[in-house]
Amino acid sequence: MASDEPKAKKQKVSEEKTTESPTKKTQAELSPNSLFGMGNPLLDIIAVVDKDFLETYSLKPNDQILAEDQHKALFEEIVKKFHVEYHAGGATQNSIKIAQWMIQEPHNIGTFFGCIGKDKFGDILKKKAKEAHIDAHYYEQDDEPTGTCAACITGDNRSLVANLAAANCYKKDKHLDLEENWKLVEKAKVYYIAGFFLTVSLESILKVAKHASENNKLFCMNLSAPFICQFFKENLMQVMPYVDVLFGNETEAAMFAKEQEFETEDIKEIAKKAQALPKVNTKRKRIVVLTQGKDETVCQSDTLETFTVLKIDPKDIVDTNGAGDAFVGGFLSELVIDKPMDQCVKAAHYAANVIIRRAGCTFPEKPDFK
Repeated sequence: MASDEPKAKKQKVSEEKTTESPTKKTQAELSPNSLFGMGNPLLDIIAVVDKDFLETYSLKPNDQILAEDQHKALFEEIVKKFHVEYHAGGATQNSIKIAQWMIQEPHNIGTFFGCIGKDKFGDILKKKAKEAHIDAHYYEQDDEPTGTCAACITGDNRSLVANLAAANCYKKDKHLDLEENWKLVEKAKVYYIAGFFLTVSLESILKVAKHASENNKLFCMNLSAPFICQFFKENLMQVMPYVDVLFGNETEAAMFAKEQEFETEDIKEIAKKAQALPKVNTKRKRIVVLTQGKDETVCQSDTLETFTVLKIDPKDIVDTNGAGDAFVGGFLSELVIDKPMDQCVKAAHYAANVIIRRAGCTFPEKPDFK
């Protein structure tokens, strides 16, 4: 997923005019905590395992599942048996991490809120978030352990087992409402929350979304998964009037259209209808950004624009799991410096292109995005 220089006319995402290069703009005007994310923090545990390990836990070589009781011991055993790599993970935290990587300097552009446990994995997650230059402020509790996602690699296959655990325990009154935390929310000018968090704390999302709307800041959301559009659509539609930028892929968009009775399967029509849904802050037109893997990205605001995805040789694709998170991270890295939509999408395609060449949501030391 990488973009050609789009040929469509430039459309501003924000209302401000800029003439500076991204680098100058970044260093001169970007301050820490300009970007705010809230979601389900997971510690990614990546290891090359053997077939016996997969069989012990009844895992398919190439799959994504939520951990059940039979998988609970897996997370400790994988650490004891194999050489593991740790990364700060979870959809929203991944996107904030990618945005910071794209921007490079200054550090701590992104604030992140979520819930973890008071345990060893929680300590590692805090360390990894710090290494990624994310200003993470976790709500720490001891009822549930820190959420984890084990990536069990065998050859070219990757079996993902996620245990949300503490990530499900975020509490608005215990964390978001605290004065020192809310001050960090107020410092931001762009907000991003993945749809997955709709299953955890709708009231927290609404508080942040309303703040963004009332202060004419940018609130971004992701459909995240078909099950969110289907089984959490009431929560999703409570937040939708505050959404300035809506992300999704083709399968999520199709389910969203079905559940909202759009009566179309055409992705451009879906984008148009989603863009036209009621919106509280009328000073900004909603932008809908829908990806389709290797096919063109569709963006709808005042007008419909499509952006070509640069071709990639299938043999260079290692892992597409982080592509969506990386796309959003790239987009946010330009959005937070007030770049036009074509530049946001170009950065999004670039970031996704880098990530799908690697295992997990990982990246080289520095980007070479122009």
